[in-house]
Amino acid sequence: MLLSTLHVPVVIYAAKPSEQYHTLKENLSQLFVPKSSDDFKVAKMHKLSNFKLDRSIVQEFPTVQLNDNRASSFSNLPSRTMTLQDAVKIAIQRSPDISQSIATLAGQNSGVDVAKAGYYPQLSGGITTGDLSSGERGRQLLTLSATQMLYDFGKVKSGVDVEEAKVQVEQANVLVSVDTLALDVAQTIVNIQRYLQLNKIAEQQIAGIRRIQEIANLRANAGVASQADPIQAQSYLQAAQSALIAQQSLLRQYQQHLRTLLGADVSHTGWIISDDLVKQSDLYGEPEFNTIPKMIAAQAGVEVAKAQKQQTRLTRYPTLAVKGSVSQAINGKNPNNDKDDGLYSSVMLEATSQFYQGGATASQVKMASYAEEAAKAKVNSVYMDVLDQIRTSREQIENKQRQMQVLASRQATTVRTRELYQEQYKLG
Repeated sequence: MLLSTLHVPVVIYAAKPSEQYHTLKENLSQLFVPKSSDDFKVAKMHKLSNFKLDRSIVQEFPTVQLNDNRASSFSNLPSRTMTLQDAVKIAIQRSPDISQSIATLAGQNSGVDVAKAGYYPQLSGGITTGDLSSGERGRQLLTLSATQMLYDFGKVKSGVDVEEAKVQVEQANVLVSVDTLALDVAQTIVNIQRYLQLNKIAEQQIAGIRRIQEIANLRANAGVASQADPIQAQSYLQAAQSALIAQQSLLRQYQQHLRTLLGADVSHTGWIISDDLVKQSDLYGEPEFNTIPKMIAAQAGVEVAKAQKQQTRLTRYPTLAVKGSVSQAINGKNPNNDKDDGLYSSVMLEATSQFYQGGATASQVKMASYAEEAAKAKVNSVYMDVLDQIRTSREQIENKQRQMQVLASRQATTVRTRELYQEQYKLG
């Protein structure tokens, strides 16, 4: 019946025999083998983020206003420059973690094909001998059988749903890996820029202290100041030099870490960081939790648990199938029709069901229900973690902006104090 509906377009005058054969083979294979889908290669955000989050477990976000003060941009960048986005792209392209996530996703997508195989005919064959303890021991029986599922109350479909839900989990895991790597790259670059500035400040401090030390030596040699002043200045100089060495070490550590992520020496690369990066991140807007990779992964885990629960429930129902077999006896009688070297064939309907397994099905349903509750609890846990990270980041930014205002005023005071000390030493 299936073959009667098969349409195989073959152009005799245009196709070679080998091409006709491969075309026919491909069309016939579609009747027996599920066609693999490439949809897993694209993470469909509108589908992955199609869920609602119950945030009743925590209070609503407080309203926080963004401070208009902007962080000063880094200047004097070398000719070789790169943006955060460029660095993230390079890191993603060479990251083994991303490759591992994608390979796992591709493997899970093959699991969907395995589940869909239940819709297609199942063929088996073999050869058996006769009873070795009787006169039939020289007989061989060749057997070929085929089974086609007709109706199973959705058991195969539930298996497909489970595997497709797992594909969504792996898609979300790829997004989580990308998100984690992007955060690592961005934090490393920001810390590199931070310690570059700290090193520059430390070098300026050393130069200033060295100048004061020179003045103190001149005053001590002239007898107008105590010999303790040069010693004290030397102590300050050594402390500043020690601090510079520590900061240089941290700078090199971050540079080496970024070199590992990007696969190239970036110690002489200038990084372009936007002045309004905080505003671009929309950190003060209402977060869209259903677009956060970790939330998507947690919610996908809930869908997997639901599908597995439904799959377990359906195992109680029977499966109706049509079964056909052909057997050929060699050097003996066919036990199916008692004919010498006989050929026997049969076609029958078969209904199978597992009526009782010692309560295993009920226990499996209960286990699946607990797994679903655990997955839902994980969604709430991830939600609270993300919520805490957002609030902590907001508070840190607000605190840094307040510190910048105070430090800007302190900088002017420090410069004036240094000038007064230098004048005091000169006048003294």
